[in-house]
Amino acid sequence: MADGVLSPGVNLEAFSHAIAAIQALRSSVTRVFDCLKDGMRNKETLEGREKGFVAAFQESLHSVSRDLGELERLSNLVGKPSENHPLHNSGLLSLDPVQDKTPLYSQLLQAYKWSNKLQYHAGLASGLLNQQSLKRSANQMGVSAKRRPKAQPTTLVLPAQYVDDVINRIDRMFPEMSIQLSRPNGTSAMLLLDIWSKSNYQVFQKVTDHATTALLHYQLPQMPDVVVRSFMTWLRSYIKLFQAPCQRCGKFLQDGLPPTWRDFRTLEAFHDTCRQ
Repeated sequence: MADGVLSPGVNLEAFSHAIAAIQALRSSVTRVFDCLKDGMRNKETLEGREKGFVAAFQESLHSVSRDLGELERLSNLVGKPSENHPLHNSGLLSLDPVQDKTPLYSQLLQAYKWSNKLQYHAGLASGLLNQQSLKRSANQMGVSAKRRPKAQPTTLVLPAQYVDDVINRIDRMFPEMSIQLSRPNGTSAMLLLDIWSKSNYQVFQKVTDHATTALLHYQLPQMPDVVVRSFMTWLRSYIKLFQAPCQRCGKFLQDGLPPTWRDFRTLEAFHDTCRQ
């Protein structure tokens, strides 16, 4: 029998003994029919043959009764599988005569048992995590809630004149770069940097990707002017895109491309494969 075909509620050891009991019962029944088939033989007198036949027949019937009782006892120990099987009609796959070549049913049962175990362990993990969360919340409320100030929202509302002054200073810092400020929706300011239009050249496509990464890196909501100035300083380092060698390999070109990556802190140039 293929592994995993038995229901989880079945006693495998008792099941193994029950199979042996079935084999013994079949042997006992076979001896009964053999006794009836052979009849009264190997006895000199009729009375002796009759007595020998009756004794052998009674012994065979006693063996059948004994083996049948043992099988009934083991059947109670094996256990009863669930009548409402979770796989429903897929149980008919177990009747496939070519089970050894297409063990689909046993694989379904193994997958179902694995899914049940996963669900069980996930439930245990969820319960433990919830308990830890409650303990952590209680500890925070009881110990540090009084000392920890309430987090303030990070949204900043800056005067329009302040924003204009910051952009003007940055514009004077980088005269070789074109910076334009726009307010399409009234007071909300937008800095015009065309870094999303896709270039036809692979080198500038990589620079665009790195610039997008830099926008996510330079984040400091409490000091927006520092964020803009830091990003513009980083972006200005590409003024020597085709003149600066890679700081790791010392080469100007690798796979036909110059060093397109600029370190966020030192602004040093690296090839993509060299910065790892």
